[in-house]
Amino acid sequence: MSLPKTLAEDVARNLVMVARLIDDDPDQAYAYSRIALRLASRVAAVREAAGFAAYATQKYAEALAEFRASRRMTGSVELWPVMADCERGLGRPERAMAMAGEPEVQKLDKAGQVEMRLVAAGARRDMGQIDAAIVTLQGPELASNAVHSWTPRLRYAYADALLEAGREDEAREWFGKALEADKDGATDASDRLAELDGVEFVDALGDDDDERPVPTAGAGEHEAAEREADLDDDDDDADDQYTDEREDETDLEDDDEDDDEDDADGSAKV
Repeated sequence: MSLPKTLAEDVARNLVMVARLIDDDPDQAYAYSRIALRLASRVAAVREAAGFAAYATQKYAEALAEFRASRRMTGSVELWPVMADCERGLGRPERAMAMAGEPEVQKLDKAGQVEMRLVAAGARRDMGQIDAAIVTLQGPELASNAVHSWTPRLRYAYADALLEAGREDEAREWFGKALEADKDGATDASDRLAELDGVEFVDALGDDDDERPVPTAGAGEHEAAEREADLDDDDDDADDQYTDEREDETDLEDDDEDDDEDDADGSAKV
């Protein structure tokens, strides 16, 4: 779907802010995604960005609805693993497991298939099936000495499952392998190894609680489902709302005024 130039620029600017903030300030990223969604809800990239912003703030029902909408628009299976993980977040691991057995998984690229395996193993653990989770993670990708973008997370998940099963020596070995592959610090494998070795770290600058809560079902499931059902009806007057949405956007951009100039011409990749 094409948008008027000025509207497209405003949508792009909001998507840039989503991508920029989603890791460090997911709530603010979510707010920007809502503006982009109201401006251009018929654009698949906007629905996908809104889905990831909702996912980052643990609004799993809303995220699932947005991912489904994006998939319906594009026909792509790329979001299948994260959709299954949303089912886990909603307390439905059995649905995640069912999705892991669907034909869509075979259409995923290697990274997507590994991601699906991670989600399936997590679902097994949610159901108390730790041994099955360990078996789920085993395969050529785990055994390979080659390092890919997904290698650290796969090895880490395997080590964590082994530790839960009481296989501490094997867990230590695989945390070490995860650390070897993790050049970008995507995991906390080094901290987990230190814990196993009885090493304690002291924060000399004081405590800074960065822990995330355990995933729980989002409160907006009904609202999200309604929006998904009304996909074909809720966008006809988007241009009429454009002026009001720009005022909302200005309020949000005041919170990030020191950085907006650098990112205004960027493009979001969520």
